[in-house]
Parts: sequence; structure tokens; C-alpha cells
Amino acid sequence: MNIVSLTQYQGKIVGPVAWLLGHVMNWIFMLLNKIGIPNTGLAIILFTFFMYIVLTPLTYKQQKFSKLQAKMNPELQAIQAKYKGKKDNDSMLAQQEEIKALYAKYGVSQTGSCVQILIQFPVMIALWRVISSMPAYVTQIKDSFYPLVEQLRNTSGSSEFLQTLSSASQFSKQFTSESFLAGEASTVENTFIDVLYKASSKDWSSLTEKFTGLTDSINNTHELLNKYNSFLGLNIGDSPSFLIKSAWENKSFVLFIVALLIPLIACFTQWVNMKLMPQPAQASNDPNDQAAQMANSMKTMNTMMPLMSLFFTFTFPAGIGIYYIAGSVVRTIQQIVINKHIDKMDIDAEIAKNTEKYNERLEKMKSTPQMNRYANINTRTMSSYTSSRSEKEKEEGIRNANKIYESGKIRKDSLLARANMVKEFDQKNN
Repeated sequence: MNIVSLTQYQGKIVGPVAWLLGHVMNWIFMLLNKIGIPNTGLAIILFTFFMYIVLTPLTYKQQKFSKLQAKMNPELQAIQAKYKGKKDNDSMLAQQEEIKALYAKYGVSQTGSCVQILIQFPVMIALWRVISSMPAYVTQIKDSFYPLVEQLRNTSGSSEFLQTLSSASQFSKQFTSESFLAGEASTVENTFIDVLYKASSKDWSSLTEKFTGLTDSINNTHELLNKYNSFLGLNIGDSPSFLIKSAWENKSFVLFIVALLIPLIACFTQWVNMKLMPQPAQASNDPNDQAAQMANSMKTMNTMMPLMSLFFTFTFPAGIGIYYIAGSVVRTIQQIVINKHIDKMDIDAEIAKNTEKYNERLEKMKSTPQMNRYANINTRTMSSYTSSRSEKEKEEGIRNANKIYESGKIRKDSLLARANMVKEFDQKNN
């Protein structure tokens, strides 16, 4: 795989998603350019709004699951309490069947909202790939680097100097690749674009001082990029940490405040969004209680996610902070609307509908080979269990089982009852 970062991301799963989202970003930027406001920050906001609106059905299913699970939790705890401490095969199978029926009653999966999260995860990674490598996906931004990168490629010492810039360290492998060392034009130019796109204002100033003969091209490129990247007086190609340091050195109070607000707003909006999400019902302190585990995980996530947002948006380019803020605002609006809709939902009617579907599915399963496979699994499980016991233990177990069966105290649906039914059937036929 080509290591040149300007080349669109080639991952097998995220790559195709990033390719598709890159086209969306390119169309949005072209539209903004046609109406006279080609701005990367605005494109990121519109792009984020679009993507979260597209993902609304998945978000709704995820929140609906959380709501139904909160309603289901007392019944789930009752089943777990019923079989607490029972480790025999019959009890464990019965518990599994009751839990399975309970989830089916509420129309939710035992894997929770994992499917929705797994679908959204590569989309979120692809979004970050597109936003952090805009020239690879937005044609107009890439074109803004020409003719400068061509001139730099033909200028002695340009490669060595670009490697000294603050943004060059993350592209060190590109400078040592075979195609770059061989002087392949596209590889060299793409590498230069990668470095210059993430270069700070200080880097651009040093570039002008070093290559005085290219001053016009450097200034034109930098001005065009500033036009694209300028948002609320900030260059979103710079990180808030750099902008705050620069504002402090230049005694620019306004720039200092605006740069500081990006990570703070990102953290706050993320916290609000997490608070609006349906929270698991208060569970027991039992470490084996699934509901308790989920509640603890949610509590940890509510604390960690805003702090992670604060860190990332402080150290990464400001464009990532705009993405975080826009995404949190959209999710918050979605959450308010979804919560109102779910609160009005007739839970009992939903349960009745899900129960009917589950019963219909059971009826269909009775006439399929799945039931036979299930019986074979049980048989193999019992065979594995008995094979590990001595002959004396087996005989003792059979005598005890017969005593229980003859006493009439055995449950009719137990494995022991089924085994004795087979035994009686064989005796009658012999």
C-alpha cells in the first residue's frame, strides 16, 4: 500500500467509507465555492451535520434499546437472582432460555447496541481521515498548492528544509520511501503538500525567509489557504495549543480567548450530550450482574469522553475541534428529539408486538432442522459430562436419578425427565 498520506486512505474497511465521504466533502466545498464562501470550517460543519442526519436511524435504534433495557432491567435481575448460585447444566440452560425469551419480549438483542456502534465506528474513523487530510479528498484545496510544490521540487535544498518544519515529523517515512528518493514527481509533490497543509503560520514565515526567490508563490499559496482555513479569526490548520501560545507571545487577548474556547466548548458539549443519553437503571453491587456492569461502564464513559474531547481538541488542528463541537451539537439536538419521541412510545404495546413476533418465530423453528441441532448440542454436552466420570460415579448417579424420577418430584421439562421418557420408550419396545 502506498504510504503517501495525500493518497486517499486505503484500509479495507475504512478506506471505501472514507472514499465515499471524501466525495461528499468535495461536493460540499464545491457548492460553497459556487456561492462565494469556500471555507474549510463551514464545510466541516455542513459535512458533520449531513453525516449525523444520515446516521439518525442507527442513533434512534441505539437509544430505543437503552430505553427498553432500562424497562427490562428489573425482570432481568429477577431471573439472575432466581438462578444465583446454581451451576448445574439444567439450571444454566433454563436461565439462558428465560433471558433469551425476556430479550425477545422487549425486542432487543443480547448484544445490546453493539451492532449500531460497530456500524458507526468505521464511519467516525473515516470522518476523521477526511477532515485531517482534506487535500487528498477536496480537489480545490489540493490545487491551491500549485505551482508552489512544483517550484519547491525543482529547488535545491527544499526537501531537507521541509523536514525541519514542525509538521514534518509525522511524515518522516514518506521522505525515506523509494519513490521519494528516486525523485518521482507525484510522490515528492504529495509529500510537500502533506507537510505544508499541516504547517503552522511560523513554518510558513520560515519558508519565506529560506526561499526568497519563491516569495510570491509562497505568499499566494499561504493567503489562499488562510482564506479556506480562516474561521472565527483562527487558522483551523493550527492547533489551539499553538494558537494560545502565539496569542500570549503577541499579546492578542481576543485570539487567546477564541482559541481557548474551542477545546472548552468541545468538552462541554460532549458532557451535555452524554448526560442526555438514556442512563442504565440503578443496579445491584453484584460484580456478576450485567446491569451493574453496564451502569459502571456508562458512568466511566460519561467522565472519560468529555476529557478525551478536551485533550484531542487542544492538541490537534482546530478543524478537529470544530468537528467535535458540530458533532456534539447535532447529537444533542437528536437526543432531545429522540428522547421526546421515545418517552411518548407505548412500551406495553411495543412489548406485546415483540412477544407476538417471538412466538411466531418459535413456531417456525419447530419445523426446521435447528431444533434437531439444538438437541444434538445438548446430547454432546451430556456425553462430554458423563465421559469424565468414573463407572462407580455413573452408577451412583443413575440410581439417584431413578429415585428422584420415581418420587415424582422431577420437573417435567428437565433433561432428566426427557432421558427417562426415552428409557421407558425403549423398554416398552423391547
